[in-house]
Amino acid sequence: MRILVQKFGGTSLSDALSRAHAIHHIQHALAESYALVVVVSAMGRRGDPYATDTLLDLVRHQGNALPAREKDMLLGCGEIISAAVLCSELNALSIPAVVLTGGQAGIRTNDRYGNARIESIQPARILHQLGLGRVVIVTGFQGQSDEQDMTTLGRGGSDTSATALGAALKAEFVDIFTDVNGIFTADPRLVADAQSIVSVTYAEICNMAYQGAKVIHPRAVEIAMEANVPIRVRSTFTEDLGTLVASPDSLRSLNQKLKDRHVTGIAHFPGLTQIRVTAGEGQYDLQLRVFKTMAQHQISVDFINVNPSGIMYTVFDHEADRASSMLRDLGYEPELLPGCVKVSVIGGGMNGVPGIMAQIVEALTEEDILILQSADSNTTIWVLVQQSDMVKAVRALHQKFQLHKTV
Repeated sequence: MRILVQKFGGTSLSDALSRAHAIHHIQHALAESYALVVVVSAMGRRGDPYATDTLLDLVRHQGNALPAREKDMLLGCGEIISAAVLCSELNALSIPAVVLTGGQAGIRTNDRYGNARIESIQPARILHQLGLGRVVIVTGFQGQSDEQDMTTLGRGGSDTSATALGAALKAEFVDIFTDVNGIFTADPRLVADAQSIVSVTYAEICNMAYQGAKVIHPRAVEIAMEANVPIRVRSTFTEDLGTLVASPDSLRSLNQKLKDRHVTGIAHFPGLTQIRVTAGEGQYDLQLRVFKTMAQHQISVDFINVNPSGIMYTVFDHEADRASSMLRDLGYEPELLPGCVKVSVIGGGMNGVPGIMAQIVEALTEEDILILQSADSNTTIWVLVQQSDMVKAVRALHQKFQLHKTV
């Protein structure tokens, strides 16, 4: 069988008109003789009746009274409703379809409720239903523990469900349908001339996803990369094939011309607080004490700069007061700068190319944007700027690297 996995996000299923567009893509895939697995998210977003956040709001006012196991049972309801409604509409069109929960589809996870990890997939039941000629609708975001309890996979879990199933089924493609037409060189809400990228490597899009691009979850990309299953990020509302994500070799075999580019895109991640801690005389253990304390209290740290005179790092804004209090308990006087944004310049072709950092500094200096911190890796250069400079910074870097000319 030529197997295709299609994943539809919440906005693609939120109303009858949106689902009609999704069904059109299902019909098109069937016309191309694919055996089809459809992974669904809960309908809509917060405020819509069956969205995940709406379901969570039902118990949020009671604090943490609902245990994690039972919370996963609640949160899994949205995908089940979505799958059942889509199944009904397909069968009404004489398209035979069947619904499987994540557990019924063979997705086995650990028992870390709320953020479970997939340990194995046993797709025999899916393959049996595909052999009967049915569209198999699988509830995304869900799995089942060894104790046969429902588990959820955390944010972006439906993307992860889709690529994990694609890997287990050796699918020809995994199509991630959203409300935007592929992956862009920058957030099109900030940059009017941001361009849709035709093809991109797993490594590049994984970096973009980790640095704030929200079209696909990075864990889903990592699973697809390990299994070498191509992903297409597409819009539910157009016929366009969107952005193809694959290995360089796969892109060449699929006749995708690899564009010789140093920079692929600009991403941004807001809501950060910069923390600076200066070492006093004889305080040689500052780095150990600070980072060990952050780890013990489950505070995620990022953008770390360490030098003999002290350290700088970032935490999420909502964790800043707690982190500051802990540092003061250790006897330090931290300096906090809230409302920061990490802006990332990402590209697989920048490694070893001189002048990239010079262009970044030039672009931001021309806009009178202060660089608070910087760091780099083989494929990414990060700069920290203030929230008030975010839009200017993203636009200036997009223009400096001529990304509006990407094809």
